[in-house]
Amino acid sequence: MKKICRFIILVVSVCMLPGTVPAAEQDITVSAAMSLKNAFEDIGRLHYAKTGVKVIFNFGASGDLIRQIFAGAPVDVFASAAPKDMEDLDHKGFVLPATSVVFARNRLVLIMPLNSKSQVRAFADLDSGTIKRIAICNPNTSPAGRYAGEVLQYYKVDDRIKDRLIIAENVRQVLDYVARGEVDAGIVYLTDAMVRAKEVRVAATASEASHKPVVYPIALVRGSKMESAARGFISTVLSPEGGRILGQYGFRTGGNK
Repeated sequence: MKKICRFIILVVSVCMLPGTVPAAEQDITVSAAMSLKNAFEDIGRLHYAKTGVKVIFNFGASGDLIRQIFAGAPVDVFASAAPKDMEDLDHKGFVLPATSVVFARNRLVLIMPLNSKSQVRAFADLDSGTIKRIAICNPNTSPAGRYAGEVLQYYKVDDRIKDRLIIAENVRQVLDYVARGEVDAGIVYLTDAMVRAKEVRVAATASEASHKPVVYPIALVRGSKMESAARGFISTVLSPEGGRILGQYGFRTGGNK
């Protein structure tokens, strides 16, 4: 009994030593583009297993996430679906210098409900009479919405279908609309379509010439109180194990390759 008491006293004493950080205080917050949800949750579990640091995720449209950071949200790491949003954050002084790095790439696709009878096989066919409702992300807040607008303009259908567009707040909402058959088609990332492959089908893949490259940068947010732990998470994302997880969900890794 005396040995047990001495052990308990020793543990308590160590926990009270200066510089000893309780596990809960090592948690970090990562704000990331909604399209990263499944891959990042897996990477978060990998990171916890390796380091004991828990990652708390906040997923959403990249534009909404940076506005939260501007408003003072306590975020340690930001991962965007487009360089523009990271640049907007950087220009206002919210990115720790020399920490931004591109870690993944994606493709834009046209999806339809799995049981759709539509014969549309290209973006240029979207003005077909069979397509009444087309879901895209809000271009004011979501990179996916901006990319979709570029694609529709490239294929010269933007003016003809503008009255049929249904605006969603993020790619997963577009995915939900299509999977439930509430719209006839939607524009999302390839990685999102793969998540619901049993409910939606890819009708067409946008030419890379039709829109700006879909690249994902990640960076430390200036003012993070957990800078070392946050750097550790970015290292896990960039590691071979992190790359394999991203690849499993359809992302291409290797920066600008």
